[in-house]
Formats: sequence, C-alpha cells, structure tokens
Amino acid sequence: MFSEQIALLQMRCGENPEENAAHAEDMITAAREQGASLIVLPELFRTRYFCQWEDARYFDWAEPIPGPTTERMQSLARKLSVVLVVPVFERRAAGIFHNSAVIIDADGSLLGIYRKMHIPHDPLYYEKYYFTPGDLGFRVWTTRWAKIGVLICWDQWFPEAARLTALRGAEILIYPTAIGWHPQEKAEWGRVQHEAWEMVQRAHAITNGVYVAAVNRVGHEGPEEGGLEFWGGSFICDPYGRIVAKASHEREEIVMAPVDRGLIETMRRHWPFLRDRRIDAYHELRCRFIDDP
Repeated sequence: MFSEQIALLQMRCGENPEENAAHAEDMITAAREQGASLIVLPELFRTRYFCQWEDARYFDWAEPIPGPTTERMQSLARKLSVVLVVPVFERRAAGIFHNSAVIIDADGSLLGIYRKMHIPHDPLYYEKYYFTPGDLGFRVWTTRWAKIGVLICWDQWFPEAARLTALRGAEILIYPTAIGWHPQEKAEWGRVQHEAWEMVQRAHAITNGVYVAAVNRVGHEGPEEGGLEFWGGSFICDPYGRIVAKASHEREEIVMAPVDRGLIETMRRHWPFLRDRRIDAYHELRCRFIDDP
C-alpha cells in the first residue's frame, strides 16, 4: 500500500514574482509539516496570469531551466526531503518559450521537464502568443514516492494525453492549472463550466485507473471590471473518480490526501479497460477529422 500524502497548493498570485515565489515556499513548508511527501504548485505560479494580454514585455518574466526558480526549489526539496512539481515560464532560446513544469525529486535532483502540449488561444487566454507547443511528449517520472505524469491546464481536456501518460506507467496524473471564469459569464455559464472541468478529469481517472490531482490558482486577476476570476476548486480523485479532497472556490488552501497503490491494482483488475483496448482499430485517431460520406 502506498500511503504517502500528496498536497496541492491553491494560491493567489500577485504582481510581484519574488513575493509569489516566497509565498509558495511558505506553503510548501507548511504542507510538508502537515505530512505531504509530494507537493504541486499551480500553473505559472510566479506571476499573475499575464496571458490575458498580448504584451512582449512579459517575456522578461521567463527563465531558463535550470534557472533561478528551479535551483531555488531544488534546494527546498532537498532540505525538506519532498518531491515537488514546479511550473516554470521557460525561456528555451531567443524567441522560443514554453509553459513548462519541472519535476524535482526528494533529494533535490531535477528529474525532468514537461512542456505543455496543447496551447489555447481564447479571450483572455492568449497563450499562443507566448508559448511554443511542447516537444518532449507525454512522460512519466519515478520519484521517491510515486510514478507521476504531469500535464498542464488545457491538456486536461484531451483524453489522448491522459491515456498516453497512463500507458507509460503513471500512478498519478498531475495537472497544474490556471483556469477561471469571465466574470460577465459566471452567472449563466459558471456552474456548467466548472462541472465540465472537474468531470472530464474524473473521467480520466476512471478510464485509466489512476489518481488525478488538479491544482488551480484562486482570486481575481486583471481589471476590476473584467479580468478573470480563477475558480480554485483544486481536487484529488481516486481511480474510481471519487473526489477524496477538494478546495473551495474563494480562498487559498492546502489540499491533501493519501494515495493508495493497492486501489489502482484493485480497480484495474475489476475494470480492465487497458486490457480490452482495441489497439488494432485506433489508427484513425491520427486524423484531424474523418470525412467519410
């Protein structure tokens, strides 16, 4: 049985990157003191969600990997003996930037990088202006505490990403996230948008027989009349899609739950979806659309 605790840090992200990083360190330390062995930060946690605007000045917030944030969090992971998933606005080269996350083991070693594969471009989510699509594929890392796969925000909506990561042996699918409501739409569409977001990730847990952990930021960012209201709601669900821990929509929280490897084994024995896949019949998934008459 695997009974280590995973913690999600649902946090507010302000204007000052250094203050955000220091606040994240405080929350990591608090989560470790509460018994967490694997701790996850939200997408682009060091800064406000700058993708609400297309402004070349925000490229100045990017950094290399390894770089200041990576090295800072490696030191903290080593000190606390904790596994960290740390999102980074990655500067790979001049003109090439990624929305990334680094995976740091409990000894402080940098295990690898995930680069966001699916890049949205919607009102107030102008990510294609900033980010080159990921080119490292869907990967899994064996940390001291678990085998984890990391995907980022918009990746949440694509069952192919969850499936390919699970097929590589992930026990936990981890989704650092920055998602919220357009305030003018919330009254009409807020509930259904949030429920769809939560439901699709719970479905990934069920169809792949894994835990899912989705961590979001919280609070309003942008103009007072407009901007985005990040809806929080960070949660952890088990392989049956049952939510075992969940945050509010309004406040910062540390969301924690144990993860049991035995439950993964039990679920997959009784619902053997991976066994029954018709891998000989799925070649058309490589098509953009099927135009059969």
